[in-house]
Amino acid sequence: MCGIMGYIGQQHTQEILTNGLKKLEYRGYDSVGVAIHDGEEVHVTKAEGRLDNLASRLQDAPLQGSIGIGHTRWATHGRPSDENSHPHTDDETEFAVVHNGIIENYIELKDELVAEGATFTSETDSEVIAHLLTKLYDGDVVSTIQKVVEKLDGAYALGVVSRHTPGKLYAVRQASPLIIGSGNGENFISSDIPAVLEHTRDVYILEDGEMAVLTEESISLMDVTTGKSISRDLFRVDWDMEQAEKNGFDHFMLKEIFEQPKALEKTMAGRVDKETNEVDFPELAWTEEQVAKWDKVHIVACGTAYHAGLLGKAAIEELTRTPVDVEVASEFRYRNPIVNENTLVIAVSQSGETADTLAALRQSKELGAKTLSITNVVGSSISREADNVILTLAGPEIAVASTKAYTTQVLSFYLLGIYLAQKKKQITPEQNAQYMAALQEVPEQMEEILFHNDEIKEYGESIKDAKSVFFLGRGIDTAVALEGSLKLKEISYIHSEAYAAGELKHGTLALIEEGTPIISLLTQEKLYDKMLGNIKEVSARGANVLGVTMRGNVKVTQYVDETCFIPETYSLFTPLLSVLPLQLISYYTSLALGNDVDKPRNLAKSVTVE
Repeated sequence: MCGIMGYIGQQHTQEILTNGLKKLEYRGYDSVGVAIHDGEEVHVTKAEGRLDNLASRLQDAPLQGSIGIGHTRWATHGRPSDENSHPHTDDETEFAVVHNGIIENYIELKDELVAEGATFTSETDSEVIAHLLTKLYDGDVVSTIQKVVEKLDGAYALGVVSRHTPGKLYAVRQASPLIIGSGNGENFISSDIPAVLEHTRDVYILEDGEMAVLTEESISLMDVTTGKSISRDLFRVDWDMEQAEKNGFDHFMLKEIFEQPKALEKTMAGRVDKETNEVDFPELAWTEEQVAKWDKVHIVACGTAYHAGLLGKAAIEELTRTPVDVEVASEFRYRNPIVNENTLVIAVSQSGETADTLAALRQSKELGAKTLSITNVVGSSISREADNVILTLAGPEIAVASTKAYTTQVLSFYLLGIYLAQKKKQITPEQNAQYMAALQEVPEQMEEILFHNDEIKEYGESIKDAKSVFFLGRGIDTAVALEGSLKLKEISYIHSEAYAAGELKHGTLALIEEGTPIISLLTQEKLYDKMLGNIKEVSARGANVLGVTMRGNVKVTQYVDETCFIPETYSLFTPLLSVLPLQLISYYTSLALGNDVDKPRNLAKSVTVE
């Protein structure tokens, strides 16, 4: 959600900024802009829409200078427009600011500034920061930024350039991610690592309440409140740009779907004892006594991660017989949850920066719970603030619609469930060996599904003109149906809903009419007959039914219009396989409609505001 890029050095700043912003397009945006200091003045160019619009303006009127900031905006306050784009400046362009997050008290601040004569040109909350900087400027930019931050309530990652200091770039973080890239004779700020990777692998990850001052040759970190200097080791990024490029695929989403077999292998690597075949999480090192103490588990997450959490509930409850609650983080944080020192709270987030999930994690810690995060991003806020972290190791995921991050989260839950069952002595060595053998077969089984990609493509193209699509499942298939439905909505913009199939007769059947596409999951053997009964109900109303089921379940072909078979595995583990056809259906439906698959409208990769 929104992207920040900043540079100070001797290279062509305009090109560095625009190339960096291009690497952040996956975060979602609707306008873009840059501000560059030419040694005397700060010049700003902005444009509604995509980076190409900005590039066209910069081609006509290029900006020169060795220091600058850029921003891709995802609208929160004010519609997408040139005026609402970042960077924002004060009346005299003494300061230019880019901002991710939300300033909660901006109306109060804006009223005060307007009363004192400030002229606002945008509808945003962010513009108040630029005007405050000018109002409070005391001859020292660092102390001025400190004074401004004291007045701000909310979340913010800031990049600042000032006409007064042509050799310095400033950055501040509070509840919104920001990293500092350390180069040779040049330095960078960004909201995410991919933007700086072609220049440096050495980064500092700012913590909340921290500030950085960058020159060409130095980076100074300090507490933004006290000004006290902070010493920290550089973090070395161990993945490269090739992992974040398309590698011959038409879209990042398709590439990431096909990367899932390898991603799952990486998630398991080093977490399975080769001699005992038991799950081992060196990063957890929990004792049997510690695990026995937890009488309840809470899983908090949003969107796709929430759907992974539903499968985590199924795995942990089945394997350990410990009750598990799963809740949307934005709801959890605003009630009085029953959480204490005997509770394990698991926060799940692809980016590790999801604002609501991070708030739920912090609330749980305050209530005394043990906290665990499952995330894909090393050094993210959620990974740092939880007591323990399981990194999914999926590699960079660029497409807004999550695929490999989801399946590696689900696999992490399966491994965690087995690990907890081992600690609780609720799994026999024989069962353990069987489960692990099945999980280790999944990557190869995924490859088999992906090999039949063309058949799935035909189905995806066939539903592009549908008014509505419904996904049905029973048991854990319901959780997979929810994820399949979300994917279709995200990138095709077709109305889609997922239901526990037994709920059809309680109202949903009224929506089924001739030709309505129904995608039914039938992977739970004990529920086959019940599910077939539900399929008969929708077929009788004229629906066109695709059945996703285990190979060998030929009985289902008598009751559906089309069938997609997946390899056989344990019922508990089928979601790792059954979700692949649903991801591909969404991709090919969106492609057939001519949509921007990787950057769907109105959505962002990392949701860092409520």
